[in-house]
Formats: sequence, C-alpha cells, structure tokens
Amino acid sequence: MRMQIERDDGTRLKIIVVGAGLGGLATAVSCQLAGHEVAVLESAAAMGEIGAGPQTLANSSRVLTSWGMGGQLSKCATTPRLCNMIGWRGETISTWDIHKSTREEWGSPYWDLHRVSLHRCLWNRAVELGAEVRANSRVTDVRIAADGSYATVVVRQGEKGTRASMDADLVIGADGIRSYCRDLLVGRDDPPAKSGDMAYRVLLNTDDMPKDPELRDFVLDPQVNYWIGPECHVVSYVLRGGKQFIMVLLVPDDIPEDVVTQDGNVEVMQALFKDWDPRVRKILSTCSQVKKWRLCTRTPTPSSPCWYHPSGTFVLLGDSVHATLPYLASGAGMAIEDASVLGLCLLCISSSSTPQEKLHALRVYEMCRKPRTQRVVEKAYES
Repeated sequence: MRMQIERDDGTRLKIIVVGAGLGGLATAVSCQLAGHEVAVLESAAAMGEIGAGPQTLANSSRVLTSWGMGGQLSKCATTPRLCNMIGWRGETISTWDIHKSTREEWGSPYWDLHRVSLHRCLWNRAVELGAEVRANSRVTDVRIAADGSYATVVVRQGEKGTRASMDADLVIGADGIRSYCRDLLVGRDDPPAKSGDMAYRVLLNTDDMPKDPELRDFVLDPQVNYWIGPECHVVSYVLRGGKQFIMVLLVPDDIPEDVVTQDGNVEVMQALFKDWDPRVRKILSTCSQVKKWRLCTRTPTPSSPCWYHPSGTFVLLGDSVHATLPYLASGAGMAIEDASVLGLCLLCISSSSTPQEKLHALRVYEMCRKPRTQRVVEKAYES
C-alpha cells in the first residue's frame, strides 16, 4: 500500500482539481498521497446518482487497493464469477472464468460497483488524506500568471454565485467529457465527437429474480453477460452484493441533435429487442421507465491538443482528453490510471520546483498515458 508522503508547508504544491467525479476524486487521493495540498471544486450543489455501474477491472482495482481502499470497496462490490458472450437469440458463444484469471493471472479482483459506492469511497479517502472538496463551486476561468509560476482559478460559489478567486501551483481539469477546462486550455470550444450510438440503462431491484428459473443465476451466481446482435448489444451484471441488476442496451443513436440525455420510450426500447433472447425480453417487460443517453468520444492522437499548458501550471485528465465508449468497461479505469500516474509524476515536484521541472513532470505524465488511452479508445470504437 502506498504511504502518504510527509512534506512541510513550504514544499507542498497547492493543487486545485476541477470536477469531483471519479477522475477528480481519484486525482485528489493520488496527489494527497504524494504529499501535496488539494482542493477539489465541483459545480454541482450535491452529488447525485449519475451514470451506471462501472466495472472495475484488475488494472484499476490494483491501483485502488494500493491507495488503501481495498477493504471498503470489497464490502460494496460484486465479484462476478463468469463473463458470458451470448448470441442475440440466447445461445452461449463463450464463457470466461473470471475467478480463475484473478487467481492465476491478475492477482487483483474484478469488481462490479455502483457508481455511487465507488464515488463515496473515493470521496471519503480523499478527505481522510486531507483534501478539501467544495460543492456548488463553478470554475469560470483559469488564468496563468505572467511569469508562468502559478495559475488563478476564478469561481462562482453558492446559490448567489459569489465570485471568488484561488491561486494554485497546479490546476488539474477533471471535469468530464464536456470539459470547460479543455475549452480554456485549447482556447476554443472543443466538443466531443458523436459516436452514432446511444445507450438505454435499466436498473432493477433483484427481489423477484431468484424466483424465476431463467433469471435466477444472474443474481445467485453473479455473471457479466454480453448479448451480441445486429447493430445492437446488451450488457448485464449485478451490483451491491446482488441487490440490484443493471442492464445497458447499446443501440443506434436517435437522440435529437442538441440533446445529450432524455427520457426514453419503454415501448420503443422493448420493440427493438422483441426477437431477442427471452431472458432479455422478460427483463425489459418489467421496466416502467428508462433513460437514454448519447455516447460520445475523444480520441487522443499524436496530433490532438496537448494535455498541459506550456507553463506547467494547468493539465487535463480523464474524459476531458480520452473519453471512450463503454464497450471495454475502461472509462473509469483509465481515469484512475491517469490519477495514479500523475500523482507519481508529482512526487519529485515541490512548491520550489522551477516551471521547467513542473513542465517536465506533466510531459512525462502525458507521454505515459496518451498512447495507452489512444489504444483503449480506438479498440472500444472498433468493438
């Protein structure tokens, strides 16, 4: 387990993280472990239940465990035994023994977690290590000092939108796929690319599922299931120790041009899968409402914008630079890896480091992360 580095007040970097999502809080944990002083600014007044249940693969569970979070996360995680590839009519194509891979190859678990549970554990760990997390704090500008030695973050706080400013040795933009920090860094609006796909998300309590012979094993013998069909595919797994069942249905995008997410029509969704595996149809028949959202991407390439400002005082991570489709279950994992690598790169940096030294640390961070995230984003798109 990584131990927190002890630094005196004169050597800690003052770091502001913009965004208190999974990537932002992971960054707070990693930078606090590196001995720095972190404040996280979140525009939302309160953190709600946003998104689905991230599958935490061995690469990211290993990082989280090294941060001292393994015990808490294992209490709220489901560890699936099998991963099944299933044809859209219901025939099994292949089965992968996840537990065997955990024992013999990875040495770190595969967790299915409710996003709220993972978010809460990251928040608690960040605060435990000394980070400050401020809600209802919307960043409106990031200004680099004339000599490039620090950055000033302009914030509107509270219900009245009171204007305030905060200085930092380093500002880290972790504000998601529609990142305002990215727009500030590149100097223009830079929206993500539409993928042509959208997702329906169905989240159900599992109280009655064990009573159904066709659905029982989905809950009592936790599995990740992928149904592969024409122009569509479906993913399902259980959360919160088998108390909740999530099904995500990936289909061609029909959301209006300027809309990101909206209420879905249950009957339209059911009609798309009327000829599919009877188990899929049975689960969808229990739905009374559903949300759908557009899937967008950001592919990092050698020619895409740099992730950091040349002053070494401003850098991006997570979906703001490499938003991926969910088909490899790696969106949250890549942000957690980013946070880990950035924290390690900042181990040798202090408040007395030169701008060139800070810039070098950020350059190494991007060199480590950009090629890997490019491969993940491209592979997910191919899938």
